[in-house]
Amino acid sequence: MALIWSLLSQLAGVLLAALLLLLVWAVYYHISTSTVPSGVCHPLKLRFLHISIIITFGLNYIFWKMGICKWLSLVRFMLDGIPPSDDPTLSINDTFFESVSVRIYEPKVPCADQRKGIVYYHGGNGIFGSIDAYERMCRYIAKESNAVLVSVGYHLAPESPYPSQFIECYDATVHFMKNSENYGVDPARIILCGDSFGGTLTAYLCQELKYRTDLPKVRAQVLLYPFLQALDFTLPSYQQNRCIPIVPRRELLKFAAHYLDQSPSMIDMAIEGNFMPESLQEKYGKFVDPDNIPQKFRDRNVNPAPPRSSEDNLFNMMKEALERKLSPLLADDSFLQGLPETFFLTCEFDVMRDDSLLYKKRLEDNGVLVSWYHLEDAFHSAPFLVDHWFVTFPCAKIGLDSTVNFIKGL
Repeated sequence: MALIWSLLSQLAGVLLAALLLLLVWAVYYHISTSTVPSGVCHPLKLRFLHISIIITFGLNYIFWKMGICKWLSLVRFMLDGIPPSDDPTLSINDTFFESVSVRIYEPKVPCADQRKGIVYYHGGNGIFGSIDAYERMCRYIAKESNAVLVSVGYHLAPESPYPSQFIECYDATVHFMKNSENYGVDPARIILCGDSFGGTLTAYLCQELKYRTDLPKVRAQVLLYPFLQALDFTLPSYQQNRCIPIVPRRELLKFAAHYLDQSPSMIDMAIEGNFMPESLQEKYGKFVDPDNIPQKFRDRNVNPAPPRSSEDNLFNMMKEALERKLSPLLADDSFLQGLPETFFLTCEFDVMRDDSLLYKKRLEDNGVLVSWYHLEDAFHSAPFLVDHWFVTFPCAKIGLDSTVNFIKGL
């Protein structure tokens, strides 16, 4: 027995030492690769959050190499978090729309008329996120807007390769639009909403669905800090916020390469601006021209964008990334005209900020009614952290309240 206790104590000591080493490495990695500006909301809390994320990825890598878990499985598990307690104000049910998993949030308070309907697509680069991970955010939106919300649980890559996420979300959305009255929803007041990669899905689906004559028209699209173009990763926001947690530019590109099953070599090429050859500048350059971004969002730039490169570049590796699915910002005007009323939520310290500013201008130029709320002290995905105990940031509630106010005003 003494021998067993001795072995266990030695094992515990080894594990503790390994965890301390991992913590030291995570702190060093954060300090050496990240920048947290003073203007961001609760900078110390953001540092703690980022270090926790680094540790989670580190543990996932170790366990993956040891054969204990699959790649990213621990990260996905941690993102799902601890389920919140039951909410007596909401009826929450899991079901399937066209073989796609969905979770439906219905307010229990009686409503004299049909409610608005919201179809929500979560973020996560197409490789992270889930219905469970977005439970708190979806509850908040459904409850505060007094709307029926459908959270779509599309399958993730690499298990379900691109573009299956777009197909599943399209099928689930069409199913809901055809059957919305079964859930007490007014077919004329269905809103599509998504954050980050979910915003990509939202923008693409609105472009596609506007041609469906057999469906009701989408009432509005809500784009929360969306990814809207894979053409230029040297825009002012990509330069200014390249090292700011939680989504630095290099990490975004690394996950994008994984999502599209592309070589990691694309990361450095994209950072260097080696994407769009001069021959395509005339076609696409006007859509991502930094001059279309308001001056105040360009003031923090210290370095000019790198020059364009030759034909032998990233564009030829990733032509599919410039299609409307992943780059709805680059769609022809014909796809933008007649789109539903649009709401943008942007974060100042977000690499994707300028995607929204450029798409906002394109929609306005094509006669689309646009509303916009900008969080001056927020980082990418901050609203996702609403009601997440000590890692909740004040800007999370402010951002979601602006979103809810827009939805309630429709």
